[in-house]
This record gives sequence, C-alpha cells and structure tokens, in this order.
Amino acid sequence: MSVAKPLPHDAAPLHVSGKARYVDDIPVPANTLSLAFGLSTVARGRVTSLDLAPVRAAEGVVAVLGPEDLHPIPDVSPGAHDEPLIADGVVHYVGHPLFIVAATSHRAARRAARLARVTYGEEEPILSVEAALAAGSRFEQGPVTWTKGDADAAIAAAPRVVTGRIDMGGQEHFYLEGQAALVLPQEGGDMIVHSSTQHPTEIQHKVAEALDLPMNAVRVEVRRMGGGFGGKESQGNHLAVACALMARATGRPCKMRYDRDDDMTVTGKRHDFRIDYRVGIDEEGRILGIAFDQYTRAGWSQDLTLAVADRAMLHADNAYHLPAARITSHRLKTNMQSATAYRGFGGPQGMLGIERVLDHIAHAVGRDPLEIRKLNFYAPTRPEAHPVVIGEPAPETPSPEVQEDRVTSGDKTVTRVHVDPDGLQTTPYHMPVEDFVLHELVAELEQMADYHARRDAIRAWNRVNPLLKRGIALTPVKFGISFTLTHLNQAGALVHVYSDGSIHLNHGGTEMGQGLFQKVAQVTAASFGVEADRVKITATDTGKVPNTSATAASSGSDLNGMAAKAAADTIRDRMAAHLAESHQTTPEKVRFSGGRVEVAGESYSFAEAAALCYQHRVSLSSTGFYATPKITWDRLRGVGRPFFYFAYGASVTEVVIDTLTGENRILRTDILHDAGTSLNPALDIGQVEGGYVQGAGWLTTEELVWDGKGRLRTHAPSTYKIPACSDRPRSFNVHLWEKGRNREDTIYRSKAVGEPPFMHGISALMALSDAIAACGDGSSYPDLHAPATPERILAAVAQQRRQA
Repeated sequence: MSVAKPLPHDAAPLHVSGKARYVDDIPVPANTLSLAFGLSTVARGRVTSLDLAPVRAAEGVVAVLGPEDLHPIPDVSPGAHDEPLIADGVVHYVGHPLFIVAATSHRAARRAARLARVTYGEEEPILSVEAALAAGSRFEQGPVTWTKGDADAAIAAAPRVVTGRIDMGGQEHFYLEGQAALVLPQEGGDMIVHSSTQHPTEIQHKVAEALDLPMNAVRVEVRRMGGGFGGKESQGNHLAVACALMARATGRPCKMRYDRDDDMTVTGKRHDFRIDYRVGIDEEGRILGIAFDQYTRAGWSQDLTLAVADRAMLHADNAYHLPAARITSHRLKTNMQSATAYRGFGGPQGMLGIERVLDHIAHAVGRDPLEIRKLNFYAPTRPEAHPVVIGEPAPETPSPEVQEDRVTSGDKTVTRVHVDPDGLQTTPYHMPVEDFVLHELVAELEQMADYHARRDAIRAWNRVNPLLKRGIALTPVKFGISFTLTHLNQAGALVHVYSDGSIHLNHGGTEMGQGLFQKVAQVTAASFGVEADRVKITATDTGKVPNTSATAASSGSDLNGMAAKAAADTIRDRMAAHLAESHQTTPEKVRFSGGRVEVAGESYSFAEAAALCYQHRVSLSSTGFYATPKITWDRLRGVGRPFFYFAYGASVTEVVIDTLTGENRILRTDILHDAGTSLNPALDIGQVEGGYVQGAGWLTTEELVWDGKGRLRTHAPSTYKIPACSDRPRSFNVHLWEKGRNREDTIYRSKAVGEPPFMHGISALMALSDAIAACGDGSSYPDLHAPATPERILAAVAQQRRQA
C-alpha cells in the first residue's frame, strides 16, 4: 500500500534543479503589464492632496488607478469589509497602498510609483498596547472573556499566588517566494487568475466582487507556492484584485509581485502578544485557579484577528488541566500592518503564556519544571497503544473515575473537581479531553533524550563555569486540529481514471512545500491498490473543485485526503461492481492490490481493468466530499468542541549562553512527535524539523522593530534575522511516536503535522531562561521575554546577578 511510505516530495527534483514553476515563472504574453502600489509614508492621517501627474508621465507607464478612478474602491479583507484595496482618503499605516501603477516592466512600475506628490494631515499614530487601551482603539466593543469555574475564588483560597507577565514579538513570514499574481483577461470579461495563495476560493470571490462578476466568470489556479506559513491566506487578495482591475481597464494581461522590502512593509505579520497572569497554586505546584489577560496589537484592519485571538485563548491551557480559569482577550487596533494568519494561528502565543506560568511556578516552589508540568497534565484518557491496523475502528476509551480534593488557606476552603460529569477532564472552553497521551509520550522522550542525567551534568557544569552557562528544558504540545469557523471544515476532490489506467487527481488543497499533494496522491493510489507514481498531481483549480477552504489550520491532509479517498473509492466500487458481475461473483471479492485486480481467479493489471470498465461504459470519474464531524462551537460564550482531535508531542532543548555578550547556541534538540499513523513519515519528519527551527526563530532571533513614527525598521534580511542553517541544533534528533494513532476516524488514522511542531520551539526559550537562572541565586525568576535576542539575554543575566 502506498500510504505510510516515506516517499520524497513529488516536486523535489524540480525544487533542487530550479525547474519548479511559480507564478513569476509562468510565460506571459508580450503585452503583459507589471503593477506596483504607491505607498503611504505616514502611519496615520488624511491625504490632503494626491498628484499622480508625474506618475502618469513616467517612462513606461501605461495606466494609473487612484481613488477617484474606482467607484467604489473594492474591499480586499477576508471578511470584515474594512480593508479597501487602496486608501479612501485616510491612511492607517506606513506602507498603506494609495494608488496602482501599470507599466511595461516591473522596474518601471516601481520607479514611477515613487514619483507621486502626496501631502498628509498627519496625526499621532497609535502604536502600543497602552496607547490603544487609553484611546479605546480595539476590534469588538470590549474584551472577550471566557470562564470555567470561579477563578478569583480559587486564586484567593490558594496557599500561594504567582503573578507575572510575558511579552512576545510578532514574526515575519519570510516565505522564499514573495506575494505574486498574474491575471489573464478572457472573452466576455472572464478572468483567469494565477495567484500565490493558500485560499484560491477567496481570491476568486474577491476578484469577482471587485469586477461585479459572478464567481463562475473567474477561475483561479495555484500549482505551488514557495512557502506560505499563513502569510498567503488573505494577503494575496490585494495583488489579484489590483491585477484584475487593471486587466479590465487596459484589456491586457497584468502581473504583480512585491519586492522583499515592499512585501515586508505592506503585508501583515504574526500577532505580537502581551500576557499577564495570576495563578493560585498549592504547596506542591498544582494549579488551582488561573486568570489570563491577553493583549494583542492587531494592526489597522481586522483581517483574521478575531479567529487568531480566539485560538490563543483556546490554547491557554496547552497540556494542563485548569480547574478554574478566566481568560480575557483584548484585540487592539493600531497603526501598523494588519497582523494576519501565521503558522499556529494564535496557538503558539496562548501556549507560550501557560508554559511561562509552569516555569514560574517551578521556580516559586523550588522544583524541576518538568515535575511541575507532569503534575499539572490532564489525566491520561487512552489505554496503552496497541499495534496499528489501518482502517480498524477506534478503540473504546475508558473514563477515569471522578477525583476531587480540598485546599484550605486560612478560613477559606476551595474544592477542586478534576473531571466533568462524563468522567473526563475538560478544557477552559468545556471540551472533554478524550485522547490525552502525553504521560506516556513524555516518559519515552525523557528516556530517549537522557533528560535527567543531562540536567545533573548541566548543573555541575554551571557550578564551575562562570562565563558560559547551560540550560535545558522539556516542553509538551497539545494542539487542537480544525478550523474554529465551523463551515470551513469541508473539502472536495475530483478524480479521473483514464482507460490506460493512469489517474488524474485534483482537490481543494494548495501545495506550499509541505508535501500535501504527495500525501493525497498516496491516499488516492491506496484506494486503487497502485503506486503513487501512477497518480497525476494537478494544480489546484477553482474550475475543477469549487468552494475550497484555505489550506490552513493544519487541515490540508485531513480534509483533502478524505475527499480524495471518497472520490477514488466511488470509482473503485464501480469498477468492482462491473468486474464482479461479469465474473459472476460479488464486489466484496474483487481485490485491488499491487497494481493488479484479482477477481474470480482471474488477474488483470489495473490498466486492463480500467480498459474493461471503459469498454463497458462504466463511469471512471467522480467527485468526493468530506465534512469534519463532531464540531460544535459557540465562540461568544467560549463553549463547545471546536476541535476534532488534538495533536501531541514534546521536545527537549539544551542551550548555552555567553554571559558577557548574550550570544547563545542551541546545542541539542530531541523531539518525539505524535503524527498518528503517518501518511508519509519522511514528509512528516521534515515538517517537525522545519516547525521547530521556525518556532525557535520566533522566540530567539526574529525581532520586529517599529520606530515612533510607525515605520517598520526591520524590513529586509539585512535587519531581520531569520534562522540560518547554522542556527539549527548541533545535534538534532527527531522521531515520530511509534505508538501514535488517532482515536478519531481521520484519513488512515493519521494526525495533522503542519502547525503542531512549531510549538516545540518553546523549549528553546525555556532552556535559555534556565541558563539565565544559573547566573543567580534562585531568589528571583528570570524575566526573559521573546524574542530572546542577545540584548535581552544580557539584560536578564545582569538582573539575576544584581539580585543575587
């Protein structure tokens, strides 16, 4: 069977040879125009005059579209209708598009865009959390609060209380291929759009809306992206709509791509967060009650902020049972690029908040942070794993008995109940945790990574080395899988079997380097009992599969794999029915395996079987559809089951810091990750490796800096430090958990592996904090914020030494 084989990425030879074709590589007609935006140079204010005459007169310019040329100005937001394509007289951030230039070359368009004469009525920008709170500048009328139990009473009754705060920066996506779009006008006003996007249907919708066309007049095609990471979920709308408008105005094909500086200046980033916490604990370090206040600077428009901030709240527990919790979220409107989707979609921010809490608790009670983590884990809810048989039903899971204990402080007593009436512990949003496996997984990782012996060795090292200090940390991951916007949990696919036995596959997912196409091809091949190389992988196309969801939320393989399997199984069953009838047997006795079809003692190659079915007028084409079950979610109340299942894993990171400079290195990382029954172990291990490095980069080197005027100063690789090859761990050991298996009926019992590994990078920050703690006497917790740049590490070291 082709499923579970570690096959290479389908386009790997094309990637390494440079032959993989991206939007900017597509051959275009000779009369194609190149586009560029003219950009605002102030963060907040009104445009008092906009003189585009010098732009129109510039060499190579064919057309210019300003606010006066568009009635109305099309909206390019993903849903809130608060983001006009170009400024409508008011600018909200440095880099806000003001007008569109079309010229005979990319260089000519960019040069001309700088010639506009613009004057502004400049206003003081809102840039900080404090300024936004003072001005009441926020999305939604007020903060969003979800509760479970009485957090204040539990904290008040607790023997000990720990309070603190962690700041975490945003992150630039830094996909290797920048934003790009190509629009080819067709007869009758129709448009073909090639876009580097994770959401072809959204591009189709926005282009159709801008041109006042039905969606069937716009076809969007995406063969591949050179990286996305969430940055191409909504940010590509601007380029596609601009090209479509200009193509209609000129009758010529139009192409637009951002240079790296423009890309970083115009597009949104990961949401930065500030999280304040107050937690009541018992003397051993068990959490009795907790209150979180999450603040995020969302930028000038809503974009996907509400869903991102919701997911940060949804992951405020990570792997830990919080008996009483209050989570409050402030979504603040600021004069910066509109923050957008990024791998993990708010989950990493919420998860980092609780991991900081667990580290702080460990310091407060004087215990190993790993002990405190395991002490607060959700109760195990799954029996010991057994050998995996693909396609077998999920095992029944026994529920633990109800447990409760009473904690007394002075004259106050609080009862802590661990489980809900159904016998399962619940999350702060009241979802039962039915599949918790981290007790067993973490125990395996402890042994595999030799955690305890290494921690002892690090303590010994730190006692005799005054300048270089080492640290180590083990952190877990529990990440929810599904779109929290319920209707997005659906997918379609189209499969053809040709009379020569070759197979054509199309589905709604997009390929951005993660290997989705190969995985779905393996699933399709498995239905027919052939190898994956028989399946032709084709570009995502809204003309073949309509109403696609974004390839996001780690759902690409889950959704599209199931849809493709449904389509392939339909064709296979038709073939089996015909062959059974012609051989006077039943369809159940027809076997598809090893590239052959066995029926009633006869053996045909798959190609021969396909030809027979074609000759007898059996349909060899089918669509497939899948909708994720069990999802119910009330986001306003913060109650329900927003996730189909959880993905799990854990990582151990060891670091060393130079206490004189703040320079640091990741020495070793060990990761054990639960991918369920992996569809492709080679691709999944690659995702885990890349996710860790990207997560560690977010928390260590990647620093976004805006000045007091709202200008992004880190807008190029010369000023923004992404992890390089030399920044990876010197010793990097990544394993998929052999006992992994999804208890839910996912595609071949696999688990999503796109976003969950990103959170393994949290162990790097916690290890750096551990190393800094070795510079003090234990009297104060290292106040290390993210990203942990050398400057921040040096400041934290100095603070430890002063207080010691």
